[in-house]
Amino acid sequence: MTPKRSIRPLVVGNGNDISAQAPSGFISSSSGTFENIVNVTSESSPIANAGPPVANAYTLQINTNFFSSTACAGSPNAGCRGWEQFVHANNGSSGLAYIQYWLLQYNAACPAGGWTQFSFTGDPDIYCYRNSPSAVAVPNQPITNLGALRLTGTVSASSDSVTLFVGSTAYNATGSNSVNAAAGWTKSEFNVFGYGGNSDGGGAATFNGGASLNVRTRITYGGTAAPICAAEGFTGETNSLNFGSPTPPATPPGPAVIFVENTTGGAATNCAAASVIGDTHQHTVAGLLYDFQASGDFVEAQVGSTFEVQTRKVSGAPTWPNASVDQSVATRMGSTKVSLCDGKSLVVDGRIQDVPSGGALHLSSGVDVHHVGNVYVVTDQTGNSIRVTVNSGYIDVTVGIGTSPAAVLGLLGNPNNDPKLLAAKDGTQYAVPLSFDDLYQKFGASWRVTPVRTLLASCATVSSGNPSAPFFARDLKDDVRKRSENICLQAKVVQAWLDACTLDVAVVGDRAATAYIGRTPPVVNGNR
Repeated sequence: MTPKRSIRPLVVGNGNDISAQAPSGFISSSSGTFENIVNVTSESSPIANAGPPVANAYTLQINTNFFSSTACAGSPNAGCRGWEQFVHANNGSSGLAYIQYWLLQYNAACPAGGWTQFSFTGDPDIYCYRNSPSAVAVPNQPITNLGALRLTGTVSASSDSVTLFVGSTAYNATGSNSVNAAAGWTKSEFNVFGYGGNSDGGGAATFNGGASLNVRTRITYGGTAAPICAAEGFTGETNSLNFGSPTPPATPPGPAVIFVENTTGGAATNCAAASVIGDTHQHTVAGLLYDFQASGDFVEAQVGSTFEVQTRKVSGAPTWPNASVDQSVATRMGSTKVSLCDGKSLVVDGRIQDVPSGGALHLSSGVDVHHVGNVYVVTDQTGNSIRVTVNSGYIDVTVGIGTSPAAVLGLLGNPNNDPKLLAAKDGTQYAVPLSFDDLYQKFGASWRVTPVRTLLASCATVSSGNPSAPFFARDLKDDVRKRSENICLQAKVVQAWLDACTLDVAVVGDRAATAYIGRTPPVVNGNR
């Protein structure tokens, strides 16, 4: 069960996952289950990522984070890390539950006592792995029985074990505590994956079309507070699903992280998300909807010192002088800067890059860029992301936050995650709805970016300004409003988004309605 490496995919696995992180201390136990399973009828995976796919071959894995381990004492590499996997491996005819241990980048002869040396092709780093001395046989579990399965991994200073529950029947195997996970386990990844790796990659579990399920990852860490959501994973195996919506409700038991994955996808791969749609409707991390029609460069979102997103908004004048759309976007992830100018030119750290549709770019910083059709996705190793949909004359931007809860600043931030509040750069808070003057002259102006600080220097400049008056769907001419509203209604846009959709259809075109189909309604409408 190989560790993640190279580019983060657009499906679940190989680093692209959601883990439960302990708010404090270390995890002593974690369990994973599946619920709300809909239309899961078949699944297949090659064995060890080789040969033809085998029906009902898959693994359930609980994976620790990579951590400093006393087992790395013999390594010359200060970056050596321990890693532990609690595994149920079902090969389509029978199953085994066991533990697999890793010493990542050990870079020396592996220790005695059952360790096996492993290296990726072309990579000089030496990895070491071993399995627990015992494994327990489990009867074959077809994928249609997924809802009856619960995988649990437990560690202490002196022991560890894995248990697979099939209904009320428990299959348990003890381990050798080979990496002392009790002193380093802070994040837990649980999911269903392909049946192991190589050559030089993890295998994929491929589900039937229309499959959907919720994943619940529980942790025991010594407290009762909800775990932190961390948008990252650790195994190299994948499945064919992606993150869906709407967000599942918080239900017991816990502490737990719950998310939905399906073959439809539609949600950004992150723990929290915000978006800027059309002319420009701001949908914040906390769920507030408000319109912001200024032009120029603005900070959309900023999390700490390592993640920032800026957009360049352009006025709709002369036809629509009180409306604006996003024309360009840029992000800073650590030391890496990526911008998409006019929806056409991709610039990475000051250099133009050509990534054709279907292609991807993996940077040494760990930032990945995918291009699929009219969509660009930029992601870092901790799950922060932007998803840019290029339309005719404008872009829609979704910002993904890799850790939640997190303090998000900017136009898409809410103080204390309160959807009824916005905060200026100096911390001044404004209750919604804001007055026209407060929205543009105070709050908005505080997040306007100067030429010195802009991440969009590689893109064509635009004039900066503010609208002269508010501009909503009700301000359209009656015939224009009725026609645009009818297009949105025919697209089955829900009432909560109808005004925004109507304005977009009028200003940027009929196809704008597609951005609202199936979109989760805002928690608060700040335009009212």
